[in-house]
Amino acid sequence: MAKAGEKSSSSWKKSLKRKAAVEEIQEAAGAGDGATESGVQPPKAAAFPPGFSISEIKNKQRRHLMFTRWKQQQRKEKLAAKKKLKKEREALGDKAPPKPVPKTIDNQRVYDETTVDPNDEEVAYDESTDEFASYFNKQTSPKILITTSDRPHGRTVRLCEQLSTVIPNSHVYYRRGLALKKIIPQCIAREFTDLIVINEDRKTPNGLILSHLPNGPTAHFKMSSVRLRKEIKRRGKDPTEHIPEIILNNFTTRLGHSIGRMFASLFPHNPQFIGRQVATFHNQRDYIFFRFHRYIFRSEKKVGIQELGPRFTLKLRSLQKGTFDSKYGEYEWVHKPREMDTSRRKFHL
Repeated sequence: MAKAGEKSSSSWKKSLKRKAAVEEIQEAAGAGDGATESGVQPPKAAAFPPGFSISEIKNKQRRHLMFTRWKQQQRKEKLAAKKKLKKEREALGDKAPPKPVPKTIDNQRVYDETTVDPNDEEVAYDESTDEFASYFNKQTSPKILITTSDRPHGRTVRLCEQLSTVIPNSHVYYRRGLALKKIIPQCIAREFTDLIVINEDRKTPNGLILSHLPNGPTAHFKMSSVRLRKEIKRRGKDPTEHIPEIILNNFTTRLGHSIGRMFASLFPHNPQFIGRQVATFHNQRDYIFFRFHRYIFRSEKKVGIQELGPRFTLKLRSLQKGTFDSKYGEYEWVHKPREMDTSRRKFHL
């Protein structure tokens, strides 16, 4: 009986301590809300000492309350500093110093030795003799074959059909169990200039192979963030048959230059500006974002854009010389995460 009495007294003491802690937190929260019922402002909370660490507080509720107060204090200080700086800039007027450029991963990028200089004679010579020279010299016009992996599901098939409306002179054919090594000679015989293969996993498109015919190169991309036209909010009407313009952003290295030329060779030379349609390949941190828009000039200064879809993101996995050959193909570049992704500020495209 004595032991039972000791346990009940100890539990009673613990409950009293909990009630006291809860009441203290409620009082502190009520004091921090602003003015009291009488309209008198409560005194401001004292600033945290320099060596103060919130993580040292053992009571979870008290620790959460103190952390919330600290975040509010930091927010107020930041807002006050911003207002002060704005007033100073307004007072100085034109003499105000330029705004500092914020540090980002993009502008802190590690310099790459293979960055392309537009005026470099060596780069110009390589471009005049590479596999895409006949396209850029307007000797050939693109003709694209779009196909899928074996037994594709509905989402992959719809993506292929929508891509065929984006890329002019493109044709969708189903694999029917044929290997790519048998498909490529048939494409060359029928004068196709490029082959696009969309792979899938668990009924979702997850890869894209782009092979330039007849002599390559072949690029393998990982595909993610696929959105079909019906899944895009506030999308425009279906695209017209006009040849779109093409925009290539941030392909700065020799490797990125080659990938950009591969994408450019998919579209005909003469865009029809009357259609006001633009296909964009935007490279940012080695991720290639594809978007398809229609634009309209609302006035001399304002332009409105409307996304038509589809949209997806590509990540280069490998670049292979020649046409597709998984066993004996010679690779120009292969992505090796453990060796190449050691720094977040180093990019390859």
